[in-house]
Amino acid sequence: MDMVVKARKWGDSVGIILPKRVIAGSGIKPDDILRVEVFKEADFSDLFGTLERRVSGQRFKDMAREGWEQ
Repeated sequence: MDMVVKARKWGDSVGIILPKRVIAGSGIKPDDILRVEVFKEADFSDLFGTLERRVSGQRFKDMAREGWEQ
């Protein structure tokens, strides 16, 4: 089962909370041992605006719209 959860501070640790629907759907009970694969989602927000372009953003949008307006 694939899901996105937010890690939160829990004392000196960081933890995640599994949604109720996931627990009910998979039959997880307290003290069960789970295997978890961790992948951090990439944050590309700092890249926007830093890439060099040959065409301005506005011109690119105008070119894309040309095909839609026909």
